[in-house]
Amino acid sequence: MSALPMMDGMVHVEHGFGPVWDGSSRALVLGSMPSPKSREAAFYYMHPRNRFWPVLQAVLTDPGDASDRVGDSPESRRAFALRHHVALWDVIASCDIDGAADASIRDATPNDIVPIVRAAPIVRVFTTGGKAAQLYRRLITPQLSAAGLDVPMTPLPSTSPANASMRLDDLVAVYRKAFAAAGLTDM
Repeated sequence: MSALPMMDGMVHVEHGFGPVWDGSSRALVLGSMPSPKSREAAFYYMHPRNRFWPVLQAVLTDPGDASDRVGDSPESRRAFALRHHVALWDVIASCDIDGAADASIRDATPNDIVPIVRAAPIVRVFTTGGKAAQLYRRLITPQLSAAGLDVPMTPLPSTSPANASMRLDDLVAVYRKAFAAAGLTDM
């Protein structure tokens, strides 16, 4: 992963790590671009105040299995996502960005999700945050269309601490409803 300083706080960033998925992934969750903390850890949603993992745990955990927990390490989080048939990646392969501010993203180059959608039984794509949804529609939808693929996309609110308008309980409710509507809560 590289980050090249530019003027006015902007940095050119290459994503730097690949997707999490396997042949049984049914949901693909796409953010915009990993935060500096996530890029540093080379894994998704690693800022300690990001609520993605608590939300996913609340939505997907088997209440009868005390060991079905997210954990704090990239390895435990990867295992949790895959155990629940959730693939993770980001819409953007590279861009210019100021810190973790999605609103500052410029010159975005998309990741190619076509190979994942072809190889795994993905039934729904979820985007986390408004910018991810906007960039998905602009950059990824044409790729899928050109490949003859049509997978529904549901935009979800950002779990970032910057999204102070939503409490954890609100996020859990929205994500639970979206996963249930897509038939993905009892995977």
